[in-house]
Amino acid sequence: MSRILISLGGNALGTDFDELVESVGVVAKPIVGLIQAGHEIVICHGNGPQVGMIKSSIDHGRSSYQQSLVPLSEAVAMSQAYVGYHLQNAIENQLHAHGIQKTACTVISRALVDADDPMFQRPTKPIGAFFTAEEAEVLRTSGKTMIEDSGRGYREVVASPMPTDILEKKAILDLVSAGHVVIAGGGGGIPTVRKDNWYKAIDAVIDKDYASVILAADTACDAMAILTGVEKVSINFNTPHQQDLDELTVADAEKYVAEGQFPEGSMLPKIRAAVRFTTSGPGRRTLITSLDKLVEGLNGQTGTWIVP
Repeated sequence: MSRILISLGGNALGTDFDELVESVGVVAKPIVGLIQAGHEIVICHGNGPQVGMIKSSIDHGRSSYQQSLVPLSEAVAMSQAYVGYHLQNAIENQLHAHGIQKTACTVISRALVDADDPMFQRPTKPIGAFFTAEEAEVLRTSGKTMIEDSGRGYREVVASPMPTDILEKKAILDLVSAGHVVIAGGGGGIPTVRKDNWYKAIDAVIDKDYASVILAADTACDAMAILTGVEKVSINFNTPHQQDLDELTVADAEKYVAEGQFPEGSMLPKIRAAVRFTTSGPGRRTLITSLDKLVEGLNGQTGTWIVP
């Protein structure tokens, strides 16, 4: 038996509620298959599309664009709750169908970040609704950073600092150790800063793959599975010289990162997260594969394993 952290991409879960219900039903089957095989499971998920839907719906529902936008931290908390309960329903339905008496639960989680993280000086992550140039100018005067987005209008952008801790880690570990299937760190966690032992949420976007590493280490996982849109990691991607990789050592991963083999907005953070977890303790390994190949990947039949 092993303890496995499964890191689900937000795009795989769909955007609207009908898509989400359908997607979590698909996700739950291989997860429960792993539980049936004796593994303990911790789940972290992305929330980009879901937070975008929440913010766009609420922001555009205001009577005036000069009213305050919904804080990103609230949207992250909302997404953690509603994605979590849909995952709970789907997983427990599958557990009951297989006669397994376990409970799935969601922990609303905060990710601690350094208020002096240099990424706060370079906000780059677009979020929420589109605005006209006039609306964007008014929002700038209220302290928002607004950029023009591909000719579609103006959007708010926020920073993406590195998480340093999951504040609920002890409660999460207690739940996992008690035998529950735990969903935590959704969307990378609610970005939180601490000053003089006082916690305060801050508008930012946490990369859920980096949060997954912390969560996996804190819950003493033996392996981490990062699920994405491709079955295997490749070098020379989408060229005649593309090479799919079955296994990738930490040294080779770092070499390929230095060569620029992995795009910043897609595979690069996954590779960096995989290296972080694999080097975080003895015997740890990280699988990168697609959602539909999770079980086969963990059985060594496909996917890319990042090893020491």
